[in-house]
Amino acid sequence: MITVEAFEKIKSSLKFDAQGLIPSITQDAKTKQVLTLCYINEIALKATIETGFVHLFRRSQNKLMKKGETSGHTQAVRELRPDCEGKSLLILIDQKVAGCHKGYFSCYFEKFSANGGLEVTDTLIFDPKKVY
Repeated sequence: MITVEAFEKIKSSLKFDAQGLIPSITQDAKTKQVLTLCYINEIALKATIETGFVHLFRRSQNKLMKKGETSGHTQAVRELRPDCEGKSLLILIDQKVAGCHKGYFSCYFEKFSANGGLEVTDTLIFDPKKVY
């Protein structure tokens, strides 16, 4: 696990955008399945490192949140991996239950068909109406 003392060094190696955000991809450490794309600011990065659980910045609500704070479907951090230019972050995690608020393990549960329509490719894990 990354130490709290490492925060400043990690922060300085990342290139946050003009809004103070960096795109971050969560990936299940066991299956390597990509779960979601979120944005992290410095406060969320520090909370992620301090607690060992993914925190993110919700642009739509303009607030910091712990992933899974409502559902209990938390993401325990295994590794933080910057891209080669420090412009994005890959977060390898242990996912509890599911990563998508629509009830699927991953937010990438659909694919475009040949005619451009969407097809669900994964299994629904939980009923969002019962959780949110």
